[in-house]
Amino acid sequence: MPQFELKELLEQNAYPGRGIVLGHTEDGAKAVIAYFIMGRSENSRNRVFVEDGEGIRTQAHDPSKMKDPSLIIYAPVRVLEKTTIVTNGDQTDTIYDFMAQGKTFEESLRTRTFEPDEPNYTPRISGIVMGNGDYRLSILKSADGNPESTRRYFFEYSNPLAGQGHFIHTYRCDGNPIPSFEGEPEQVAIRGNIDEFTAEVWNSLNADNKVSLFTRFINLATGEYETRIINKNN
Repeated sequence: MPQFELKELLEQNAYPGRGIVLGHTEDGAKAVIAYFIMGRSENSRNRVFVEDGEGIRTQAHDPSKMKDPSLIIYAPVRVLEKTTIVTNGDQTDTIYDFMAQGKTFEESLRTRTFEPDEPNYTPRISGIVMGNGDYRLSILKSADGNPESTRRYFFEYSNPLAGQGHFIHTYRCDGNPIPSFEGEPEQVAIRGNIDEFTAEVWNSLNADNKVSLFTRFINLATGEYETRIINKNN
């Protein structure tokens, strides 16, 4: 599989939608997580990330402008013991609840489908990072825009390589309806410390459409982590 520069993938795509990057730092000592959201409508752009325990949640920047919170207000990141869960919707809670009962990431997502936002039927993208640094990604999609069929894809990464990550996002590019992501998560290079990595992702996202970014580096030896949050609406 070819390895891409994350900066170039982001700069070349005006609207990847929501995206997850999971990987390892160049020295292999830390797990890397990034989650960003973008928006085209006023409702989607009227959001910020705020800390919520060990995770984050979205909330309205201006509550008076919030129209429909159903698909845009959720907890993108939650932590269950040594596992960090990151998703683009309320399936974060589904994964958390199932895994708390001893069930698997895959079992939890077999109870969910894509988002009911006709005609886009936005995919649900999800990931988990385990305490040892192994990670998994998933995407739940309609069958090429046909809501009568759900396609569930799961990707598992054991003993991830240092300086490498995998990037999955909801949309292939902008459009109407917006075309869903296709294929395997894109293999990308991970470089720099958390501030350098965060700046690279944020500065590479389309200036008009980007809304918020969360990044976290987790020390695999100690479990300690550093987090960064950037909101366009400060």
